[in-house]
Amino acid sequence: NCAALVSAPALPATTLADYCYYYMFRDCTALVSPPALPATTLADHCYYCMFLGCTSLASAPALPATTLADSCYRSMFRDCTALTLAPALPATTLASYCYAYMFYGCTSLASAPPALPATTLASNCYAYMFEGCTALVSPPALPATTLASGCYRSMFRDCTSLALPPVLPATTLANYCYDSMFRNC
Repeated sequence: NCAALVSAPALPATTLADYCYYYMFRDCTALVSPPALPATTLADHCYYCMFLGCTSLASAPALPATTLADSCYRSMFRDCTALTLAPALPATTLASYCYAYMFYGCTSLASAPPALPATTLASNCYAYMFEGCTALVSPPALPATTLASGCYRSMFRDCTSLALPPVLPATTLANYCYDSMFRNC
């Protein structure tokens, strides 16, 4: 709730611990310059709600990790209503809830990452990821062929500007994998 904070301090760590940046900049409504986040070794809940409610944040830092942890990016940019562009998300090894709610309520987000390259998913990994992103026009490529329980649950729910759905090549499905994926689109 530091309403006057405009830029973030440097965060040079490359190996993170559980909950290390948990809610760090929550409701810092004037924050426009996020820190660089060079970490490649993540931990459970490490970036959980880090920028929640940062309503002036228009760009996201690069997120280079390729192996994720449980809930590591969960709700990271939730309700960042000025965010227009999502960072590339190169991870190929996912974990439960790793991207859940990541961009939830980012009403100015027009561009998703070009692709989410993982081919084997984890339970609820993309659940609610873009829900309420009313400016989102095109989704990322979703090449996964092996799905997990709830993996795409409500992923694009309430994305009212979404023109075309992504190709869904999966051949191995799981319970609730597509639950409400395009509800209210």
